[in-house]
Amino acid sequence: MPSQTTTRMPSYSFMDDYSEGAHPALLKALVSSNATQETGYGNDTYCELARQRIRRHLGRDNVGIFFVPSGTSANAISIAACLRPHEAVIAASSGHIVTRETGAVEASGHKIINVAPHQGKLTPMVIERALKDNWHFPHMAKPRLVYISNATEIGTIYTRDELAAIKQVCEQNELILFLDGARIGTALASKANDMTLSDVLELTDIFWIGGTKNGALLGEAVVVKEPRLASEFEFYVKQHGSLLAKGRVIGAQFAELFAEDLYFELARQANVAAETLSRGIAAAGFTVSAATETNQVFAALPLGLIKVLQDHFTFYVWERYGDDEAVIRLLTTWATDSEQVDRFVEMVHQWK
Repeated sequence: MPSQTTTRMPSYSFMDDYSEGAHPALLKALVSSNATQETGYGNDTYCELARQRIRRHLGRDNVGIFFVPSGTSANAISIAACLRPHEAVIAASSGHIVTRETGAVEASGHKIINVAPHQGKLTPMVIERALKDNWHFPHMAKPRLVYISNATEIGTIYTRDELAAIKQVCEQNELILFLDGARIGTALASKANDMTLSDVLELTDIFWIGGTKNGALLGEAVVVKEPRLASEFEFYVKQHGSLLAKGRVIGAQFAELFAEDLYFELARQANVAAETLSRGIAAAGFTVSAATETNQVFAALPLGLIKVLQDHFTFYVWERYGDDEAVIRLLTTWATDSEQVDRFVEMVHQWK
């Protein structure tokens, strides 16, 4: 008699926002561009078209735009390009360059001064405190650059007034303001947002636009406002091994993302899925431990429920929360399956 086996459905992932491939429109753009011969190293027609379209969204023509393959390269290259060897970075202790990039910034010789964030964000007060605590020159590294991310590591976003206040402190203290834009799409598409890409350009010195986490196969676009830095930025990209010979692969994708409103349309879809998850978890009586403003949901759930959910879904168990609970992180994307969102919420509601 043959043995009976139970077919187990594969787990659905809420682990991150880059598990999916590329949006079909970007794949179509890559295929249609594939047969042409192009100049290498970002000097091709597709990279130039992408730059033109991004500049149109920024509202300015005189900014440098450089394509790199990953978020870590965007952060490490930008910071290395801005700083002299004795200069340091002020960053939230939860910041991506602190917790998730294997010391890439320190590897280029720049100390990171960790400060405590408020709801994931830096404030003028903590920046000023860092300046006061790091004054003994030349015996201490000199604070020179402020690193922030929008959205933050817990999914919260900066308002225009908050960013303007940080920019004012930076200007008063001759600090460079650098914004990590891995999830800038979901930040600017958030219902809580009151900024545009043009505002971000105005209120920062250098920032980048994330493609990897918003519909692209790979690639980020670094926006450099200062002319001297922009004129030499490509040297830093090359030195860090990130100047791709086939830069067209990134250019074709960004040209499609910014042809119209696709970049922000995809981000809005990710935010809607996260809002549905967050609202459903809260309606079941559980705590959503950080404001769900973008595509990241942080929820405190019983360990027993987490174990049940892990039989069907993958996600990060972020940290223990009391004796019998933990905070989990759920990430949604432009491609998140709404049926899987409803299934997750239903299982949370069924927990006894």
